[in-house]
Amino acid sequence: MKKGVERTLVVAATLAVLVAGAGAYAWSGLYDIGADTPHWKPTYALLETLRDRSVHARTANLAMPDLDDPQRILKGAGQYAAMCTGCHLAPGMRDSEIRPGLYPQPPDLTRQRVDPRAAFWVIKHGIKMSAMPAWGSSHDDATVWSMVAFLRKLPGMTPEQYKAIVAKAPPDDDMDAGDARPAIGHPGMGDMSGMDGASSAQ
Repeated sequence: MKKGVERTLVVAATLAVLVAGAGAYAWSGLYDIGADTPHWKPTYALLETLRDRSVHARTANLAMPDLDDPQRILKGAGQYAAMCTGCHLAPGMRDSEIRPGLYPQPPDLTRQRVDPRAAFWVIKHGIKMSAMPAWGSSHDDATVWSMVAFLRKLPGMTPEQYKAIVAKAPPDDDMDAGDARPAIGHPGMGDMSGMDGASSAQ
């Protein structure tokens, strides 16, 4: 019984020292918070694991709508063009003005396929200590799902296909009149024949 109490006291004392040490380190200002100074590799690996497991735990049972609905995809194309290209690029873009200064570097979604449930959660809720905002504060779930639907079509899409689908996208009702939007126009739904090449790349 006495040994058990002693072990508990040792564990408690060790934890107290670790917490105090972490607090002292944070207070000292020794940590370089600059975005141009990368994390140590173990720190980066830990943060990636924390992010991935957190998202997985919150999306495992998430119900999805029909992500192949052409109208949903079209709406997502307009949303993506309006909100996402600065960080995640568009077909034909090599870089943007803001992207090189971001850490961690946002994924190039023209090349990277995403898990739909994880994409929905990340778009809606954002990611702490990154440049990813929580779009759910200004966009409803249906709009977020439309972005996910479009993301499934984006990898492998040519610049011409991208420009064509964005031109057909309906106006973004969630944006203020003064917000930026590509001046391509939105002539209506039309058909999705120009998406065949991109759709087959799923």
